[in-house]
Amino acid sequence: MDPPNAPLVTTIRERCRRCYTCVRECPAKAIRIASGQAEVLVDRCIGCGNCVRMCSQGAKQVQNGIQAAEELLKSGARVTAIIAPSFPSEFTEIDYEFFVAMVRALGFHLVHEVGFGADLVAAEYQRLLRLYPRQRFISTTCPAIVGYVERYHPNLVPSLAPIVSPMIATARALRRLYGKNLKVVFIGPCIAKKGEAKSERVAGEVDATLTFIELREMFLHHAIKAESVTPSDFDPPHAGTGSLFPISRGMLQAAQIPEDLLSGAVVAADGRTEFIEAIKEFERGDLDARLLEVVACNGCIMGPGSSTRAPLFSRRSQVSRYAKRRMSDADREYWHEHWSALCELNLRRTFCPHDQRIEVPSEEQLTAIMERMGKFAPEDELNCGACGYETCREHAVAIVKGLAESEMCLPYTIEQLKNTCKELAYSNEQLASTQEALMQSEKLASMGQLAAGIAHEVNNPLGTVLMLSHLLLEEAAVESEMREDLNLIVSEADRCKKIVSGLLQFARKNKVDFESVDVREIVARCTRALHAPESVEIHVAHEGDYTEAELDRDQIAQVLTNLASNAIAAMPQGGKLSILTNGDADKVRFIVSDTGIGIPLANRKKIFEPFFTTKPAGEGTGLGLAVSYGIVKMHHGDIKVESNANAAAGPTGSTFTVTLPRRRLIQAGNGK
Repeated sequence: MDPPNAPLVTTIRERCRRCYTCVRECPAKAIRIASGQAEVLVDRCIGCGNCVRMCSQGAKQVQNGIQAAEELLKSGARVTAIIAPSFPSEFTEIDYEFFVAMVRALGFHLVHEVGFGADLVAAEYQRLLRLYPRQRFISTTCPAIVGYVERYHPNLVPSLAPIVSPMIATARALRRLYGKNLKVVFIGPCIAKKGEAKSERVAGEVDATLTFIELREMFLHHAIKAESVTPSDFDPPHAGTGSLFPISRGMLQAAQIPEDLLSGAVVAADGRTEFIEAIKEFERGDLDARLLEVVACNGCIMGPGSSTRAPLFSRRSQVSRYAKRRMSDADREYWHEHWSALCELNLRRTFCPHDQRIEVPSEEQLTAIMERMGKFAPEDELNCGACGYETCREHAVAIVKGLAESEMCLPYTIEQLKNTCKELAYSNEQLASTQEALMQSEKLASMGQLAAGIAHEVNNPLGTVLMLSHLLLEEAAVESEMREDLNLIVSEADRCKKIVSGLLQFARKNKVDFESVDVREIVARCTRALHAPESVEIHVAHEGDYTEAELDRDQIAQVLTNLASNAIAAMPQGGKLSILTNGDADKVRFIVSDTGIGIPLANRKKIFEPFFTTKPAGEGTGLGLAVSYGIVKMHHGDIKVESNANAAAGPTGSTFTVTLPRRRLIQAGNGK
């Protein structure tokens, strides 16, 4: 079967859902996946129709023959419909005589059975095997098989039996009987017949082809029903045992060629997987068969051009019953009369290779493709078949040749999606963190402006109060009743001064004075300044060889002092305070941990907000962590907290981790 000018099967892109079923079911691997869409390659397609039958989305479209048939019927020429012998399995709802009458009602002058052509072909196979007892042949009744051998086993083309198919035999016989001007329209379940009819070596034998599905469309379009026609029989010549051709091994019975299991001279195979393996073994010489009878479907009754969904053996029984009925009613003398007139009809033809074999890429190319899909060792090759190819290496070959894509590999795609999800999750986390930091920075900036205004307005009158209260305290007699009240005024005024100082400090933290410092020295400085009770054990540790960092010494010391002071305050009954430094060439980390009461979950999002404190009134300003947060962010660092306040869930305590760049980032407004 020559490559057709127009594709036998095309893809409706809007319906294709990337399931790769068509790739998996195509014996010729004639489907290319590009940008996730399946495309049938004309030169490689054998017309078997597996992709049409298996596509659950109806995304495969068969070349339509209705227009060509309609034009013939309107042309005024004498037109015959030749009906494939599998029709009883399709039109089970009506008797065959009503079916014939419905076909005539479409405008066909004659309606014939391809079964008679099958009888002629069967006899020709008998003659071929008799004339060439030492030669081995592959049957050529199935055009999909012929196309497969011509394309993918061109060395076997000489082994193709040089005999036409029953369709071509019927066309030749009818033109012998009815004249050369007779127009022939084939109707059957086979898509490959459309390609065969246009093949150069049998061109003009059949003028148009229809599938059973298309015939039903024509019946519907012309409103032709069984109840509106008068029953009629097929025009002669009628079929004999050729009616069994559409059943697997039917040709062997029609030709009276026994499939002797002892001699193995004849081997029959059908279906996508069996016919491929049978042809491979025939080429290797593993089969001693003189005749390999192969069909692409499980018999023509399972052809993709059928609309019925009946199971295999139901269809088979329909054909068998019809053949039995016809042979019991047949006029044998009339049949032999036609047989005698046609027995010398030329039923020979030739075939030509159309090599479409794929050259195996180099091992380097395959290795590169396999590694790109995460397959570095043989155990990584799952051979799951999800891509449509039997093995991972076949898939890799197809990728090299532009027939497939890496994304067809399900394990690879899942892994890629997992990585993408992880990256997206990380990006979302970073965005959320950045957004939170931005909001906190904006809040700190607003609070800084407010704090500066408050401090400026309060500082002057507060200075007056402090000065006068101290003078009054100095002048008051030791035994004076007012001295206790004056002490309280001085104490509270001093506390207000500290608060105002904190506000000013909070408002002015907008510059970082970077210098090279020893992080261990900063920690030592902080621990010396701590006033920890004896019940609190302080543990300091340093990990790694990196000790230098470019930081603002005073500001980082302030952060560590604040964290350590809070940790001590969280352990009123005593506990352990741990300060750990570590990091790498790019980052330095300060980790401050305590075994205190922990921070309740509800408070963790608030701890860096200005003026938020859980300490009793008069013991905290709520600015320590807010200032620390601002300092860390000005260093382009990060501060995180982990805490447990529920003793039932495990040991209580908190851990603050401050992560800073080891070298300052040179950016506008970054400090000096």
